Amino acid sequence: MLPYPLGNCISGGQHTRGKAPDIQEFLALPHGAATFLEAQTANTLIHRKIGDALKKKSTGFNGGKSDEGAWIANVTAEEAFETIAKACEEVGNELDFECGFGIDCASSSIWKEKEEKYVYEREGTKRDTAEQLEYLINLIEKYHLTYVEDPFHEEDFDSFAELTRKTKNCLICGDDLFTTNNERLSQGIKQHAGNAIIIKVNQVGTLTDAADTIENAQRHGYTNVVSHRSGDTTDWHIAHLAVAYKCPIIKTGVVEGARIAKLNELLRIEHFLGNRARMADLRLT
Repeated sequence: MLPYPLGNCISGGQHTRGKAPDIQEFLALPHGAATFLEAQTANTLIHRKIGDALKKKSTGFNGGKSDEGAWIANVTAEEAFETIAKACEEVGNELDFECGFGIDCASSSIWKEKEEKYVYEREGTKRDTAEQLEYLINLIEKYHLTYVEDPFHEEDFDSFAELTRKTKNCLICGDDLFTTNNERLSQGIKQHAGNAIIIKVNQVGTLTDAADTIENAQRHGYTNVVSHRSGDTTDWHIAHLAVAYKCPIIKTGVVEGARIAKLNELLRIEHFLGNRARMADLRLT
């Protein structure tokens, strides 16, 4: 089974400098594709359409990209949402399958412990935990988000659980919350915190530990999202890991070289498998 590619299209937060959205990543997820080739083609088209739209929307936009190949532009979060939503809708109509999208809030980076608030510097807004919860629920409902990563800071299992309870048809994914750590995942499972987990082998240290975490997640209905790292290399081993463990999603950019290496390897695997290849069973619950 081949994973669906989750691709960063607009960068913000700590991935940028200057004026950019406070939310760290705006991600395309073409979950209606019948093949990996179709899915990656969709992400490429979405990325291109977003670039064209940002040229018209953002004064001074010069085609700059983050280290993951996502566009960097002087736009607000609302403008970024509208841009990626329109691009996903247009590409979905062109290719005749659903192209969803989501976000990585990277909330630990905007959480201020002393104030007990999430500080959105670009917006000039501060939100306490209850306000952050309401803000995210509104975003999920307004834009029909299919994926939200790290909506709260890395120790807030309770808020992860509450957001998971109050939303439908959206993956609530923990990266900083779980750190590919089986013990932290087990705590999350007990509290029903989230329904998806980022898997980074070199985050936990060994393939064995990563495999244990993947299998624990699978037993308890959590969606495994095999992921690159921000400062990555052209090594493509995570492509094989995603296929070997039937992980439904791989997070590995759209256009940048280290990301393309993984995507090309998945295309090669799909070609090698031929008629045996099929897309993973992805449930957005």
